[in-house]
Amino acid sequence: MPVTLYHNPKCSTSRNTLALIREAGTEPRVIEYLKTPPTRAELAALAATKGLSARDLLRAKEPLAKELNLAGASDAAILDAIAEHPILLNRPIVTSDKGGRATRPIELVHELL
Repeated sequence: MPVTLYHNPKCSTSRNTLALIREAGTEPRVIEYLKTPPTRAELAALAATKGLSARDLLRAKEPLAKELNLAGASDAAILDAIAEHPILLNRPIVTSDKGGRATRPIELVHELL
């Protein structure tokens, strides 16, 4: 299975993660999630199959997360919110056949390569 990066090119951590993956000799499948947002079903599958929780997928520091009161929200509510507002997707998220992680700090990506 290829390495997939849910990427925001405006985010320096996301850009650095992409560079780290490439330096390791892997060309990832890059999904610019703000241009092509994952569906609610894709988010649920990502969480279910890659060892990520809905909360792992949430960018809790995004002001909109606070505005929507997502701190204590259910997994279903979090996935609904991310599907409706892709800016809420944590970044960067990397998946491979070894699982999935929100790679902050970026060195966590090594566990997936």
